Amino acid sequence: MDKKKDKSDFFDRVYKVVEKIPCGKVTTYGAIAEVCGIRSSARAVGWALNSAKVSHLPCHRVVNRFGALTGKVHFQTPNLMQELLESEGVEFDNDNCVLMDKYLWKPDDEME
Repeated sequence: MDKKKDKSDFFDRVYKVVEKIPCGKVTTYGAIAEVCGIRSSARAVGWALNSAKVSHLPCHRVVNRFGALTGKVHFQTPNLMQELLESEGVEFDNDNCVLMDKYLWKPDDEME
């Protein structure tokens, strides 16, 4: 089995999920990994998104399971991820975590 092909297939599945995240919503690395068929690969979802940082994908809408912006270090400025989410109406708690009860989008609800 070609490992490079497996990786690109997984990354492509991740990108298809990310492009469907609605404006004003977020999802988690783990939720994306699960809908892509590898529940324990949340970290690999992060790698895929890091590879896509110069794309049209709304990578700023992917947060960790607590709503923390763990991917913010990969954006042009440290505050850009939060600024993009706030511009879409997403609200944060006092710890700068997304209010997950209000803004979480579950990809399995929308995926085929």
